[in-house]
Amino acid sequence: MFNSAVPEAATRLLQFVNASPTPLHAVAAAALRLEKAGFRKLREKDDWESDLKDGGKFYVTRNQSCILAFTVPQKWKPGGGVSIVATHVDSPNLRVRPVSKKAKAGYLQVGVETYGGGLWHTWFDRDLSLAGRIILKDKNGGFTSKLIRVDRPLLRVPSLAIHLERGSENNFTFNQETEMLPILGMVEEQLNAPTDKKSTTEVKVSGVQEQHHAALLEVLSQELSVVPEDIHDFELHLYDTQPSQFGGIKNEFIFSPRMDNQFSSFCALDALAAFSASSSYSAYSSSPSNNVNAIALFNHEEVGSVSTTGAESSLLPSLLSRLSPAPSAFSQTIARSFLVSADMTHAVHPNYMGKHEENHAPKINGGVVIKTNAKQRYASETVGRFLLKRLVEKRGGKVQEYEVRNDMACGSTVGPGLSKMGVRTVDIGCPMLSMHSIRETAGTHDAQSLIDLFTSFFEGFAELDNELVVD
Repeated sequence: MFNSAVPEAATRLLQFVNASPTPLHAVAAAALRLEKAGFRKLREKDDWESDLKDGGKFYVTRNQSCILAFTVPQKWKPGGGVSIVATHVDSPNLRVRPVSKKAKAGYLQVGVETYGGGLWHTWFDRDLSLAGRIILKDKNGGFTSKLIRVDRPLLRVPSLAIHLERGSENNFTFNQETEMLPILGMVEEQLNAPTDKKSTTEVKVSGVQEQHHAALLEVLSQELSVVPEDIHDFELHLYDTQPSQFGGIKNEFIFSPRMDNQFSSFCALDALAAFSASSSYSAYSSSPSNNVNAIALFNHEEVGSVSTTGAESSLLPSLLSRLSPAPSAFSQTIARSFLVSADMTHAVHPNYMGKHEENHAPKINGGVVIKTNAKQRYASETVGRFLLKRLVEKRGGKVQEYEVRNDMACGSTVGPGLSKMGVRTVDIGCPMLSMHSIRETAGTHDAQSLIDLFTSFFEGFAELDNELVVD
């Protein structure tokens, strides 16, 4: 009889992903986990000096769409090191346009824009819904930003029947602008909608009533128990309503959206929260030689990281400068810090073996992967690779290697951009199949392997760093 037991870490991962259809929801889920672990929220506009001087556990969010969490040992001094894990929480998807109202052939359609480099053919014929945030007018006359998630299928991108496009089974091509529009319903349903609550409210410039179908606004307002006129703007993402789940004959796989890169983000979050609440953290925090531990879950990696919430924003440099305000101390902190850039990587594909260099073909559930590229598309180099391997060894883990073939282009991560701060950086990830599909495949055992590495990093990097002298 096959053993179908699933590692507990993988179960927690699925709970996180199922709660996070957008980066906004992922940040909210991360903040909730941190608060349960005793972390206290700080705001960038406030003075942190009095908060940080005695150590503690803190987190800060920016624009609801990225989050930075860190623990400061009680005896840590400016100039000390910071051990950082950086990931991203965005994934390729479809996003509702600012003016989305479209109709054709009796169908209500919703205008969408592609985000990132998705495998867009996988979005056809899926049960899609909406999640994101909405700017609402509150009862006091002010405005607030509130998360929303519609938990039932609303939209669908219908494919064209094979009978109407002979040969499409061998060559499925489509125009992303004109042939990838989701349908919301039938025009008749909107025409026959009840009109007894007809609004006499004046349409304002800050409103959205003229830009989107009334039927869509009605669904959103019902979800939030408000009237449509209270909706003044929104950011809505399409997502697949099929939840993440385990698969494979021994439940060795995770079939899920957004593995790239909520997988790495969850593991970083889980490791930091668990270590900070462990029995060994008290001794760690009281030692003057240990590092600040930090995780940074960024937005917009899939479109270049250049934004106020992306990895090339001021978020991480701002943390380092607040910890070590004096220029000399700041330079010392840069020199003593280390950053692990964690992003998923390509597992060898049994049907496309030639897409990997034969000695760099990582396997699902085979351990953490170090990603190297001579052209610096990944930030890994010899010292970082050595230190990473030593951290994995401490937990009895395994390391795999990935380097792209010479005849193929190489992707990138948040690592190279963040390394420009001067902080030593290594790029790692866990293997997966179908990257950027609406349904990706990862390994159930890899979650614990990555958590173990991050825990080893947080609890022992400063000591390990002292064993190697490199000027």
